Amino acid sequence: MKYELFKSKAIRLAGIVLLVSVVQQVFPQRAKERLNRGVVALATEAGEVFVSWRLLADDPMGLAFNIYRTDEQGTSEKLNETPLTGPTCYVDTQLHPRSNVIGYFVKPVIDGAEGEASSISQVDLNKPANYLTINLQPLPGYTAGDASVGDLDGNGDYEIVLHRTGRGRDNSHDGFTDPPVLEAYKLDGTFLWRIQLGKNIREGAHYTQFMVYDLDGDGKAEVACKTADGTIDGGGTVIGDSTKDWRNEQGRILDGPEFLTVFEGASGKALTTVDYIPGRDPIDGWGTPKHNDTRGNRSDRFLAAVAYLDGRLPSLVMCRGYYARSVIAAWDFRGGMLTSRWVFDSQDGRNPYSGQGFHNLSVADVDGDGNDEIVYGAMVVDHDGQPLYTTGWGHGDAQHLGELIPSRPGLEIFTVHEKPPAHRPGAALRDARTGEALWLGAFGQDVGRGVAANIDAANPGAELWFSGSDGLLNAEGERIGPQPSSANFLIWWDGDLTRELLDGITIDKYRHGPIFKAEGCVSINGTKSTPVLSADLFGDWREEVIFPTADHLSLRIYSTTLPTPHRLVTLMHDPQYRLSVAWQNVAYNQPPHTGFYIGEDMSLPPKPTVGLSGGARPSDPATDLPKRKR
Repeated sequence: MKYELFKSKAIRLAGIVLLVSVVQQVFPQRAKERLNRGVVALATEAGEVFVSWRLLADDPMGLAFNIYRTDEQGTSEKLNETPLTGPTCYVDTQLHPRSNVIGYFVKPVIDGAEGEASSISQVDLNKPANYLTINLQPLPGYTAGDASVGDLDGNGDYEIVLHRTGRGRDNSHDGFTDPPVLEAYKLDGTFLWRIQLGKNIREGAHYTQFMVYDLDGDGKAEVACKTADGTIDGGGTVIGDSTKDWRNEQGRILDGPEFLTVFEGASGKALTTVDYIPGRDPIDGWGTPKHNDTRGNRSDRFLAAVAYLDGRLPSLVMCRGYYARSVIAAWDFRGGMLTSRWVFDSQDGRNPYSGQGFHNLSVADVDGDGNDEIVYGAMVVDHDGQPLYTTGWGHGDAQHLGELIPSRPGLEIFTVHEKPPAHRPGAALRDARTGEALWLGAFGQDVGRGVAANIDAANPGAELWFSGSDGLLNAEGERIGPQPSSANFLIWWDGDLTRELLDGITIDKYRHGPIFKAEGCVSINGTKSTPVLSADLFGDWREEVIFPTADHLSLRIYSTTLPTPHRLVTLMHDPQYRLSVAWQNVAYNQPPHTGFYIGEDMSLPPKPTVGLSGGARPSDPATDLPKRKR
């Protein structure tokens, strides 16, 4: 089956051999977050308490744990007779009938000796629920949008950065919008700050892409996004000229300065602001001669990511355009300053790297050199800003990158494509390193949604499905089962090693139907029906999911209360997964994927090599960290 494949580095790539043991010995360690144990306790309707906690990448092999329960008088009781060496979860069935609010914490056990205690997670037995609640600050006319997480204050817990959305407009439509707003909350509900991006930033899925990550490796996450005249930071300081209103009669913003700002995560204070690269001009230079405009529909399409471009510290990646001209700009935030690392530009829209971008992107080390590449839909840009390859298959809405076929070396990418010509695929599976086609299908079909994940334990590796696939397919494109109930988000929830389907507020298990519904909540992003965020936020390796309540006055962070027999390092210490959570909020949201295969037929994944950011992990004493509340 013929297809176009433009390779700029074929000779170099042919000599790459992916040997994990060699990679770990030679490549520098990436700075990772200094997470604490992330203990969470949730009361169940059955009168039990489910407790889970993190296993960390720097934990020694065979690390055991003791689990303790505390009562309202502060008396602690160890619950296990011998140290727990299995999964990092526990079900407490021996509750005192007169207990109301109790707490749980764990201590690591090394060579028979206990380490320092974790923070305490409190639970109210009178209010059984498998979620935590964050009450949002009043903001009339605004609802909860996408969120991201980072350790903003360096205490080992994640905080939430939430995009509050008012009236928005898609790029294809004229009209005025409400100014976008970013807010930060601790997991116990404490409000930290509000950033008002102002009237010169338009609201919509394709405009405000915000990154939350520890960009300089000091142990505390920053927040970065595009800003403009009149943006107000978390401390009340105005960026640019607050008197300027660059909106035209159609409500579009086609003039005026564009900035890129890094904000301090703990306070929301602007740390540094530079000109946004690339600028919008010429406005009519972002489309093809056949499909171009002067309204900003093509020029105001933004994406963003974080990537380890030197293998050690993260870089900020800000992007513009994908229907034709695509520009990717990499920035380093060091010593409080932003400096340009490189800029990739597909130039005039006729270049083979033009028109290959998606409404989202992925980041991973696809060539095994210890540095990340930017997977920009049907093309890939190397860590040094040079083009790696393009398939020429064109624009699409969804992509999934991971260890989809564990029997072959390296990563794979599954993509679906929008309105391809008859000779190009609407769905495609390719080798992530070289772009080699592994399976092509749906030629000439407009495929809007598609997913690749391991949802059927009977089939080795991941399965593929998409709108119009008429069933579940294996990696060879063979039909192996009925069509899944949705082609949207994914989640590890029920305790086995296959993934579940997440669509709207419902979690389905393939071939079994719904297993969970977030009653009283709603999904976001219109027909996309996505969560505010899905990620391994605390507890064991399973994922949490965040939804707004139906009145949009609160967020609920749902966590599973189902035991698991499996013991895995927190997914947030897998490099690819953590970066997937960072870019999840971008444009048409996609679920995160790990860089290793998870399944009932999996082998033990390589333990991530870590260099903890900002020094040693927080000591995490039981009395010092904030207690989680429902």
